[in-house]
Amino acid sequence: MSFVVRAATDRDLQPLYEMAKLTGGGFTNLPPDRRALQTKLDRSRAAFARDADTIDDELFVLVLENTETGEVRGTCQLFTEVGRKLPFYSYRLGTLTQHSDRLGRTFRAEMLSLTTDLEGSCEVGGLFLHPGERAGGLGLLLARARYLFIAAHRSRFAGRILAELRGVIDEAGGSPFWDGLAGRFFGMNFQDADQFNAIHGHQFIADLMPKHPIYTAMLSETARAAIGLPHPSGRAAMRMLENEGFAYERYVDIFDGGPTMTAHTDRVRSVAQSQVAPVIATDAGDGDEQLVATGRLADFRCAFGRIHAQTGGVSVSATCAQALGLAAGDQVRHVPRL
Repeated sequence: MSFVVRAATDRDLQPLYEMAKLTGGGFTNLPPDRRALQTKLDRSRAAFARDADTIDDELFVLVLENTETGEVRGTCQLFTEVGRKLPFYSYRLGTLTQHSDRLGRTFRAEMLSLTTDLEGSCEVGGLFLHPGERAGGLGLLLARARYLFIAAHRSRFAGRILAELRGVIDEAGGSPFWDGLAGRFFGMNFQDADQFNAIHGHQFIADLMPKHPIYTAMLSETARAAIGLPHPSGRAAMRMLENEGFAYERYVDIFDGGPTMTAHTDRVRSVAQSQVAPVIATDAGDGDEQLVATGRLADFRCAFGRIHAQTGGVSVSATCAQALGLAAGDQVRHVPRL
């Protein structure tokens, strides 16, 4: 069975919608709303069609396809530069230290401060793999294909990169962070806010939330405990991000309190370590297993394959060559699977 990551098209609307219904809420980049998903596909189509090597406010949507059945079984998204049109808000978790000589005590208080520090970054997000395919490293293929796409179109992406991980959601579908903070100001439960957020974005939270720092000691214990923690289903994604060189620097999502991971784009492992070479043969059988990508913009494709370095280029396994439509003379970008 062979899988390939490719550019999304309008034909993918229905499978994207079906996957969106499986996310379980709080997954703002993949809303179970056809109109919102079509808007994303429209933006993505325009981004793939623009050939200039300059940064703009763009969104690329990729999908994971089973090449034997044609089924779409996963998706991910890339934003070239956030905060260009609307402010990109995060909470920054900081500490205020105060000392009282009279009491002989030092107090350290944690605070959440609304910030736009991460404006101007590119973003990877919207990664979802169908529950029936969560084996065989397909999540890794989908996640790391994004970095090979960035490396192949480096001038289209900002110098810093971020990834927002979904925060903790309880068994009832609520968010302890939302209930302890934003919910007190909006009179709206998390499910209703989640639905509105998925379609319209969370700008409404930033517009209406108090702009002064919030002492975490004033939040409920459950809300404090959720700050900076990923949803249980996102722990593997967090480890993959850390393996790529991302770090949690105490920025959290203003909606559900999930951690925001950041890195320098050029230092992301799959970007920095990827290599470009011409294909000289399509019959490699004993090479190292790698991620292999080819094509520009809408023609981009990425799959697992075996690569064997030879004088003047590389040979690629026949299965990978077939999945990517490779022939001798084509250029590929590849990086070890690890």
